[in-house]
Parts: sequence; C-alpha cells; structure tokens
Amino acid sequence: SAAAFRCWQGVACTPHPDRLSMTQTNTPNAALKSDPRLQTYFDGESERRAATRAMFDEAAGGYDQAERITALGSGAWYRRDVLRRNGLAAGMTLLDVAAGTGLIGPTGRLLALDPSPGMLAELRKKLNVETIEAYAESIPLPDNHVDFVSMGYALRHVGDLDQAFSEYHRVLRPGGRACIMEISRPESRLGQMAMRGYIRGVVPFVARLMRSQADVKRLWEYYGDTIELALEPAPILESMRRAGFVDVSCSVTLGVFREYLGRKP
Repeated sequence: SAAAFRCWQGVACTPHPDRLSMTQTNTPNAALKSDPRLQTYFDGESERRAATRAMFDEAAGGYDQAERITALGSGAWYRRDVLRRNGLAAGMTLLDVAAGTGLIGPTGRLLALDPSPGMLAELRKKLNVETIEAYAESIPLPDNHVDFVSMGYALRHVGDLDQAFSEYHRVLRPGGRACIMEISRPESRLGQMAMRGYIRGVVPFVARLMRSQADVKRLWEYYGDTIELALEPAPILESMRRAGFVDVSCSVTLGVFREYLGRKP
C-alpha cells in the first residue's frame, strides 16, 4: 500500500500502534541477558532505543573506517559470501535489516532498513538504494514482499526477538530465507579478553590515528559489552521456530562468526 512505502528514501516511519506497544517496555524476549553493565548506556526499552540511536548517529561519519579496522578488511566480502552461500541470487529483493552504512552493497533490489538516520544518510552517499528508517520489530512493508532478509551483526541490539522474527517471516515471500549474521563470544577466557581489548581499545585508537570523522569509542564499548551479554544460540533458534521458520540452524566460523538461518514455508 502507499502508506507502507511512505518512509522509503529516508523519511521517518511511525510504527503501527499495536506493534509499538509490544516493543516499548522491557521484554523477556530481548536479545541481551540482563546485566548491570547495560545501565551504563540506558535503563529500559524506550531509553535503549534513544540511547543506541544516538550512539549510531554520533559514530556514523567514522563507522565505515572503524568497521574496516574491526573486520580487518573482510566485512563486505564476507557478508556477501555468506548471503550467496545461503541462497541470495541475482534478481531477488533483499531486505537488509540494520543496514547501517551499507556494507552488503546492492544485489538485485536492495531495501536498507535501519533506525539511525545518521547511518542511513551515510549509506545514501555511497549507494542509490531505497532506505527505510524503522526497527526490526516493526517493518513498514507489506506481507510477502521480499525474497530474502539479512541482518549483519546487529541481532543483539533487538529489543524483542519474537516480534522481530515474526516481522521477518511476515514480509518474506513463501520459500524466502532469513540469514542473521552475528558475532559470538569466544569460549576461552583469554579469547574473550582479547576480543574485548581489541574492540574497546584498539579499534577506537586506530580510528583516531586515521583521523576518523566521528568518535566511535562509545559505540564500540557498547559493542564489546553486548557481545559478552548476547544470548546463546538455543533461545534464538527457538524464537525463529515460534515465528514460523523451518529448516532453522546455526553454524559458526572461526569460533566467532555465527549464521542463523531459517526458511518461510
């Protein structure tokens, strides 16, 4: 419908009231474990949204540079390879949730969704794509509209997994697939310490040396904490099944990079 498309090209979207009410309060379906460290950033779901949006907006100008440092240059090609391996083909309509500044790039028809206007503004400087300013829990698209849903390293920022996966399932056409990439906590304590030090210390430091246009320190501290507090695969896979996905699975590469997969019957 025309209303469903009114927020494309970066115009802010207002979620449906019924969906909004399901995501404005604390929920047992959050992607993060409850922990006092999170109170450093926000207190409650509505404050979480405002705080994280502000962090992403502030870091948007230097995000690509910091992302390249974090991923050692592998971010864009790795994501594209994951999507190809899991069924994304030329000509498909792809909805990239939490698209950020657009690391996936155009493949067929790309719809880029993100709640941060600053990140979407950076994306539009690079790519001529349709952008949607909205949250994963309330996607302003019609039912059965896209062939593939992707999400890159942002699942832990979702306030309600059940609602987000239900939205992914709703907007997918029958037979469509969802592929959620996420960074997982290393099993060893030494590995956990190394990752935390790298993300919270090395990346912001190098970004400053390279004269980044924005301060990413606060956002990357949040990244480090949320990686440590992210849920284990079992409840995430169960949430995907509750939403109606089949052939649900999770694989891990190098002990860190997870791929959550599901298909709409």
